[in-house]
Amino acid sequence: MDSLGLFIFLILVCLQWTAAPAAEEITWTYTGLVGQSEWSEYFPDCGGTSQSPVDVVTTQTKYDPSLIPLTPLGYSQHGNRPFTLSNNGHTAVIELPEWMGLGGLPWLFTAVQLHLHWGSGGPSHGGSEHTINGLSADAELHVVHYNSELYPNMSAAMTQRDGLAVLGILIVTGEETNDAFNNILNYLSRIRHADQKASIPAFDVQSLLPKDLKRYYRYNGSLTTPPCYQSVIWTLFHERVQISKAQLLKMETILYSSKAEDRDRMLLQDNYRSTQLLNHRVIFASFSAESGKELSPGEVTAIVIGVMCGCVGLAVIIRFIVKTIRAKEPEKANEKKQDVALNSTSAAGKREEPSASLQTEP
Repeated sequence: MDSLGLFIFLILVCLQWTAAPAAEEITWTYTGLVGQSEWSEYFPDCGGTSQSPVDVVTTQTKYDPSLIPLTPLGYSQHGNRPFTLSNNGHTAVIELPEWMGLGGLPWLFTAVQLHLHWGSGGPSHGGSEHTINGLSADAELHVVHYNSELYPNMSAAMTQRDGLAVLGILIVTGEETNDAFNNILNYLSRIRHADQKASIPAFDVQSLLPKDLKRYYRYNGSLTTPPCYQSVIWTLFHERVQISKAQLLKMETILYSSKAEDRDRMLLQDNYRSTQLLNHRVIFASFSAESGKELSPGEVTAIVIGVMCGCVGLAVIIRFIVKTIRAKEPEKANEKKQDVALNSTSAAGKREEPSASLQTEP
């Protein structure tokens, strides 16, 4: 009887252990059987009320003057040790050394890694996770940090509400090549398949960030991939970073989400989550609407053309006035001469009148 009870107990333990795989063992995707719409079934936090990414409606943000400029710590001090670049099947990841950190937040945060999100259709077809006023960028860079002042490591911090801080940098395309991003893109061919890793030369991580670190949006959110822990203090920079169209094409077409031994190769594309509901959360801005307003190239061109037209118009008016004045000067001179002649004639007449009167007297 004791043996039978022990046998049954062991069977129950085995059944419980194999009934459902651990969350981290579930193979999730952006589309498919365990796609975005199914994430919350396997990862409960993905269905929470403080999820990321979000759409930042600039007219609904709240200016917070206490939000000070962020300070990257040690981002440029890469030393001689190479970085590790890997393909985890969802994105390209670079592990960051522990001496890199982030200041300007209530606690000290230590850097862990950076990764990218992109689309599949080239410029103007989306690819960023966060959007501004409903408009997406072509790609997005995330730099992940954990709260090293309160927690011993990333694993302990990632489940705590104040555990993580992530920088979000929106990426757009232009004509010029961004040399800083080539420090990553030039080595993607070494990690074409999932689970592949490669050592790459270290570089200045701060060169990936926008120059303006003073203007940004801040809100409480989550990891944008499973398990979607709602533990992230998000900082989304207002200024966008530009790469070339060729660089974006390389980002979108060189990696696979499948492993090297898989028969069916699947390009790693559209690895961005759709925006989530704010659910009464407030997005704060470190700048007021007036100071944060940037003119588009079209607006700048219109202003320049307007100023030039105004200057030309003013010059025409001044020339017309000068010309009119000059044209009237001869007329005034003639009038003056006529006045002088009339005055002379009148004076002469007055001098002749007394002689005439003397001749007529008796």
